Amino acid sequence: MLDRSLQMSLNCPSYLLVRQRTLCYKRLNPVRAMPPSSVILHTDESGKFPESRKTCNSLIASLSSYDGPLLSAPNTVGILGGLSVDSTLNFLRKLVHLSKENEVKCMPFVVCSDPVLNRELSSLERSLSSLCSRNEPSQSDHTRIVENLRSKRVFLEKSGAHCIVMPCHISHSWHDEVFKGCSVHSLHMAECVARELKEAGLKPLETGSPLRIGVLATDATLKAGFYQEKLQIEGFEVVMPDKATMEHAVIPAIDALNRKDMEGARNLLRIALQVLLVRAVNTVIIASDDMRDVLPRDDPLLKKCIDPMDALARSTIKWAQQAAEEGT
Repeated sequence: MLDRSLQMSLNCPSYLLVRQRTLCYKRLNPVRAMPPSSVILHTDESGKFPESRKTCNSLIASLSSYDGPLLSAPNTVGILGGLSVDSTLNFLRKLVHLSKENEVKCMPFVVCSDPVLNRELSSLERSLSSLCSRNEPSQSDHTRIVENLRSKRVFLEKSGAHCIVMPCHISHSWHDEVFKGCSVHSLHMAECVARELKEAGLKPLETGSPLRIGVLATDATLKAGFYQEKLQIEGFEVVMPDKATMEHAVIPAIDALNRKDMEGARNLLRIALQVLLVRAVNTVIIASDDMRDVLPRDDPLLKKCIDPMDALARSTIKWAQQAAEEGT
């Protein structure tokens, strides 16, 4: 069995320690195998690794016995999941698709996803972005989330990640706190977007006016202010929805989504986008996981919008290519 690479297809529940369709092992010695090139770690609701079938238990045991980092390649990426598993998987799909599109090999990666953190972030965003719940989260809520994010960041460092990314908008509210003292590189989603817009060489829509970039997001993300800050550093004028648009279009659109009213959500989102576009913005950043897939892909309005996840994925691939070439 150890005389050749072994491919295992796991029939395990989605919440198990290792969530990957196919894993490949290379021989180290007669009794030890290398960890897989890409690993997805996911705890259960209690934050512990759940019981699993015998096949998965044996795999977990082999990983646990390994006395080094899970991955050792210099271009290993750590992906810290946030608001939802769907958002994390969407980012992974973008990494794979863009790598193939650019004819480059997808980098090794480790993903850490915690349903407890998902729930806490979702609860916080709802409390700030709903017509029905307007109570400000307490400082203890923020402290708990930061500590949770930081512990996941440390885990990814120890797993062998040389660069860590967070495909989650609201998590960037505490980016500086989470990565304080971090020993490896990190990418900030808003910086990736601002840098790409700067390199695009956009021209103002109105002669004599500054370059305007619209930002459409939930209350929680807009109040955090990191998109505004990173865009302004690059010289852009940031245009956000006014109070009336937030109260009568953006927040009701999110509430409609929560009620599974897709038609209502689409109509309200279109109104919010059009309000921003008539203010002569060059493009609109849709900085919300909820709003990302509301409009159909062939909607003309999407041609004037940017998904920050795309910019983060492209920047991640670029970093991985450079790291692989440099071997550091």
